Amino acid sequence: MRCPFCLNTDSQVKDSRPTEDGSAIRRRRQCPACAARFTTFERVQLRDLLIVKKSGDKQAFDREKLAGSIAIACRKRPVSEDQIERLVSGIQRQLEASGKAEIEGGELGELVMEGLHALDEVAYVRFASVYREFREASDFGKLIKDMPDDKADAPEPKDTLF
Repeated sequence: MRCPFCLNTDSQVKDSRPTEDGSAIRRRRQCPACAARFTTFERVQLRDLLIVKKSGDKQAFDREKLAGSIAIACRKRPVSEDQIERLVSGIQRQLEASGKAEIEGGELGELVMEGLHALDEVAYVRFASVYREFREASDFGKLIKDMPDDKADAPEPKDTLF
């Protein structure tokens, strides 16, 4: 593994353990050249996933981009990084389990919406405003009006999300 500080091509693993949800291996590494320490994560990737955008363009599924989008929606909300990581892992597992190599962007967006609705309704509304391209304040009202009043009335999230 290349050192991100001095770009030395060698590093030593100092500690290795599974993440809380068991979806990855966390490794603490140290560079023998500059003595810097850094963390890497090793995850199973069943297949390369392509996301098909509305425009028809295709791009590789980017876990970090998805996590970043969710984190923006959850900014200043009582949602931990660990909860976001579990949500992203659940979405990725669902996409991989679908058996499809190409996933419509809308399918991915709906999985995020479903997960955020179960996690934090304000984050759900924030994400929806971008994903569904709200143009006016009334769009927020329609979304909120269509939301179940109680989380008990909300559709159950799939087990793989959390």
